[in-house]
This record gives sequence, C-alpha cells and structure tokens, in this order.
Amino acid sequence: MAGAAEPDGYGHGPRCADLGLDESTRAFYLAVVAEGGWVKAEEVRAADRPALARLLDLGLVRGLPGGTFYSAVSPRAFLGRTAGALRGRAAELLRRADEVPALLDELSQAYDTAPHRPSPRTGTVDTVVDRDSIRHRIAQLVADTTTEILTAQPGGDRPADHLAWAMAQDVPFLRAGGALRTVYQPVARADAATVAYAAAVTPYGARIRVLDEDFQRMLIFDRQVAVIPASADMGSAAFVSDPTAVELLVELFERDWQRAERVAWGSAHAAPDADAVGDRVSRLLACGLSRRTIAGRIGLSERTVAAHIARLRQEYEAETLFQLGWLMRGRSDRSTVGQH
Repeated sequence: MAGAAEPDGYGHGPRCADLGLDESTRAFYLAVVAEGGWVKAEEVRAADRPALARLLDLGLVRGLPGGTFYSAVSPRAFLGRTAGALRGRAAELLRRADEVPALLDELSQAYDTAPHRPSPRTGTVDTVVDRDSIRHRIAQLVADTTTEILTAQPGGDRPADHLAWAMAQDVPFLRAGGALRTVYQPVARADAATVAYAAAVTPYGARIRVLDEDFQRMLIFDRQVAVIPASADMGSAAFVSDPTAVELLVELFERDWQRAERVAWGSAHAAPDADAVGDRVSRLLACGLSRRTIAGRIGLSERTVAAHIARLRQEYEAETLFQLGWLMRGRSDRSTVGQH
C-alpha cells in the first residue's frame, strides 16, 4: 500500500521543500481525527490513499507495526520537527553561501582577466570591430549590470533574432529588480517584432518610448559604461568608460527621454496609422532627400524605403524620382496654403 511505514514508524519524515496541505489531504486528516485518531488500512478508500500517502510523508500520520493501522500525529509534534528541520536547512544554506565566494574565486579571476574582457579601468575607450565580439561584450555588460540600462535605438526594423536575444537578457535583469528604459523612433511601432518585444518586457517594468527626431544610438550600463557606434555601418562599436563622456551621454539620453512619447505597447494604440511611415518618407522626399539619406534619417533599410517610394510613385503616377519629389512638394505647398 502506498505510504507503508518505515521501521521507525514515521514514513519518510517531513519534506522541508513542500509543506502545503491541499484540501483533500486536510479533509482526510480531519476525518481520521473524528473517528478517534486512527483508521484501519483496509478501511482506507482508494480515493483517500494519495492523501494518506501525503500525511505519512509529512509525518502527520504514522503507520503502526504491520501496516494494518494508521494513527494521527499531533500537529504540534509535527510543527516542532518541521521547524527544527527548516532551521537546520537554513543554517546549512547559510554555511554554503559563505563558502561560495571562495569556491568561485578562481573562476572570477579567470573571467576578469580573460582576453577581450571590457576593461574595468575608467577613462578608457575600447573599439571593437567584429559584430559577434560586440554582442558578446554587450552580453557581458548586461550580466554585470545591477541597477540600470539605458538604450537609444534609432530605427525600428531590428532583426527578430536580435530582439529575441535581447529579451533573453532583459527579462532576467528586470525580474531581479533592474531598471530598463529605451527610446525608439516612431517607425518601431510599425515593426511587428519590435512591438512584440516591447509588449513582452513592459509587464516586467521596462519603459519604452518613441521620439520623432534624430538621435544617437547608445547603450548605457549602470551609468559607468556606454556603447556607441564607431562606424556609419554599425560594424564597429566604442565601449566608453570615461566618467565625463558617460555622464554626457546620460544627459543626452535624459534630454531625449523627456521629449519622447509614451506608448501603450501591446494595445491597439501601440500601432500607428497604416500610412504613418509612408507619410514620413514622403515628407523627407519632398524636401529633396535621397533614398539613402531618408533611410539613415528614419532608421530604416534602403530596401524598405525603396518599397515606400515605389508605392508613392504609383500613387502619383511619377516616372522619375525627381518628378515624384516635385509633385509631392507641390502637394505640401498647397496643404500649407490651405491652413492659413
């Protein structure tokens, strides 16, 4: 029968990891007490055997020699044993916690002195040119950050795998009590992967806004280390630990943050109007900017901008890009006149 008595008559003893009593177990214990505090093994219904096994496991019921009777044990005796076991477990955990630093000392020294490790010295700027190395060092910084991460991410068509990678790092950081603030450009609201990322991390406390301006791409960790692009194609990055430079970058971020718009990510309001991105492309095109310049200005790929331009050329029946810009500028001028 499940939960048969051990030689000492107390089953397996209380398990400190799980002391909860579900409703059926409590009901069975009360029924045994109501019947005089004991029950014959042959009288235990099949439906009550899991509850009996649970009580034996906790020590609230003990099996008598031979396994023919089961007797209820005073909850006070159970409490005394359980409290003692918990105190012993806590003392053991504290002892082991005191030993952990010494056990990990060698590993910590190896980690801190590893090649390509971000320098702990202040007043330095390290440039990294390999994309994988950049991601690796950023992951190290995230792992070492304890308080705050500030990020400014122009554009909005970040690869979905990059966002998944970011989420895998950001959620544990947020759950541990860290603060995360991010600024995107409005085009981010048209990117499904970015919206999904924002909707997933904001319940954990992340704060993400959008700013319809040009701003510098940057990551700032605990206001001690900042990461900024070191080339126009984002193929290299500068890891800055100079206190004055980091403080300046924090001020730039805070300035942009104050002007940025709050967004209810995950709601219908998070998505912009269907033509919001196209309207911005058209406005910049009417100003005479090239496709490449527009892409850089709003943080989209040239291919995405080209798709918007193709739609506009079809809408305006323009044969050339110059003609399209001229026609759109005319529309802009008429709209301005109409407002006065």
